[in-house]
This record gives sequence, C-alpha cells and structure tokens, in this order.
Amino acid sequence: MTRPQDPIRFRPDRRACLGGLAALLALGAPVPALARAPALTFDELYASYGVLGLEFSDKVKLLTGKTVSIRGFMAPPLKAEAQFFVLSEIPMALCPFCSSDADWPDNIVVVYLDRRQTFTQPNQMIEAVGRLERGSWIDPETGFVSQLRLREARYATV
Repeated sequence: MTRPQDPIRFRPDRRACLGGLAALLALGAPVPALARAPALTFDELYASYGVLGLEFSDKVKLLTGKTVSIRGFMAPPLKAEAQFFVLSEIPMALCPFCSSDADWPDNIVVVYLDRRQTFTQPNQMIEAVGRLERGSWIDPETGFVSQLRLREARYATV
C-alpha cells in the first residue's frame, strides 16, 4: 500500500525573506508613510506663549522640513473643493479661520493635501502625514493665515 505524499510546502527561511525585502526596497516599493514618519502631538507644538506670541517647541524646530504625522479632527473645510483643511485637537463645528497671527490658536495645524481626498466628518479622528512647515504664511488664494502647516499631505481615519 502506498502512502499519499505530503504536499510540498514552501517555507521561506530568514535569508529568503530578507532577500525579498531587500529586492522590494531596491525596486522602490513604497513603504507606508505612517510607519516611518515621526509623530507630533498638539501638546508638543509650542514651547510657550509670551508677549511676542506663541513660541515653537524644540521638537517642531527640529522636525521642520521633515515628514511627520499628527492625529486630530478635521474642521469643516472653507469650501467643498478646497485642497486643504484645518486639523484640530478637538472636534470643531466651524472652521477656525484666523485673520492674523495674533488670533492663531495653539491647537490647530493647516493640512495642504498632495491630492484631493474626500473630507471626513468632524468627529472622526484622522492621522495626517506631510512635510512640516512653520512660521507665518498667508495662503494667496484664500487669505488664510497659518503658523504651522503640513504640505504634500495625506490622511486616513484611525
């Protein structure tokens, strides 16, 4: 009586897995941005508030120009076709449009998307990933004033 043979199973060893990963990286396979971006929290954005206004934290100064991630809530956009939104620490019913640097709240970041995305509900937590910019800037199209921005950003619900 013959015994049926066990099916051949592919069991990659450690070297094969590492070699495959190296090959993917060499081909430029995308690595999820959320996995490699340093995280910021709203508590880490500013060091102090003085007579000259808000002072950026050392962490923000260090990460300026780098890709970072931050979690928060999307404030309702100024207009439906906008390619930016305000990320806030807490859910907001209205967009916190600021008219000057002095009015800038310490718990929002402007997010400029690298491509259009469908906006989410204001009570849905999201994680935005983009290149951090700091310093006063006025959007030439909307007149929106910002102190902190994420550029070339994307977001996902969490």
